[in-house]
Amino acid sequence: MSSFVVEGGNKLSGTIRPQGAKNEALQIISAVLLTKEEVKISNVPEILDIKNLILLLESMGVKVTRHEKGVYTFKADEIDADYVMSADFVNKCAKLRGSVMVVGPLLARFGRAYFPKPGGDQIGRRRVDTHILGFMNLGAAQEYDSDKKAFHLHVPEGKTLTGKYMLLDEASVTGTANIVMAASLAEGVTTIYNAACEPYLQQLCKMLVRMGAKIDGIGSNLLTITGVAGLKGTEHVILPDMIEIGSFIALAAMNRSSITIKDVAYDELGIYLKIGRASCRERV
Repeated sequence: MSSFVVEGGNKLSGTIRPQGAKNEALQIISAVLLTKEEVKISNVPEILDIKNLILLLESMGVKVTRHEKGVYTFKADEIDADYVMSADFVNKCAKLRGSVMVVGPLLARFGRAYFPKPGGDQIGRRRVDTHILGFMNLGAAQEYDSDKKAFHLHVPEGKTLTGKYMLLDEASVTGTANIVMAASLAEGVTTIYNAACEPYLQQLCKMLVRMGAKIDGIGSNLLTITGVAGLKGTEHVILPDMIEIGSFIALAAMNRSSITIKDVAYDELGIYLKIGRASCRERV
């Protein structure tokens, strides 16, 4: 079994640049499925989960171009709608936690999607009922496919996803994001109470607005989404990983060291900045 050996007693110094936030990247990259137009995303963290999600999108027919480290363009104009209903696709999704984020866009754009139990890390509970109940509130039907071991979500024939008021039983970040993406192309107005309001969800909402979505209440626990007929392409820069930044702030304070953390999206740091200031005051 691999292990880390940490030898203390040394001061820290130097300059570091945090990578892009994985949790935002999973949402942002999945959102490219909502439009046929090109979407350019920068500061993409090139880690295994993100690379696997990109490979999953490519298997669906999304055109992906890597321009340089962390900079990609996506164009989902020729999605293989039959493949996304196949057992092979469902099996790939079941191995990747982030695959849960493609369900909302697929349901909104194609009227059907499979929702396997998400794979990946198994830290704590991994509830999916918030997602499913949200989709059902919008008018989707669901049944469990025992052969594929996945939930089959679809819009009943002759109907469309339709906006509705809903109260989420938990302020799930991924659940809120999935519902917002589906609601952005639904008919009418969707109101989500007890919505998550974390910075990464705000980033998704701001990106969707640039694509033509109508979303009010960004940054609050009450979101109002007015559905539109279609979304256009855009460009987006992913925020740096706040946990990584907060960890380095705390590490430097505890070690009584001086380090420089660049490109931190200062205005978005929130609680991490407060922790850093408190740590510095305690040190003094």
